[in-house]
Amino acid sequence: MKVVPLGDKVVVKRLESEQTTVGGIVLPDTAQERPQQGRVLSVGDGRLMPNGSRLEHQVSEGDRVLFGRYAGTEVEVDGEELLIMNEDEILAIVP
Repeated sequence: MKVVPLGDKVVVKRLESEQTTVGGIVLPDTAQERPQQGRVLSVGDGRLMPNGSRLEHQVSEGDRVLFGRYAGTEVEVDGEELLIMNEDEILAIVP
């Protein structure tokens, strides 16, 4: 499965949420928050500038990134939940 985003879009797969708290309490599915970090699966060509050139992405495939709670558009491809978002919606790269 390969999704190729257009322009300045990025495809991200959310990382799994924590199943337990720091204190060891097991959280049910209804109490778990959606993770706000994920792994970049693919990137587009880059943002189109007014002069016709393309600006390179700051993220690359395989980067672990942080994004906002409501960032991106959720899509399902081959039974896998993915997020397609603008690169501007990515807040940070986690080393």
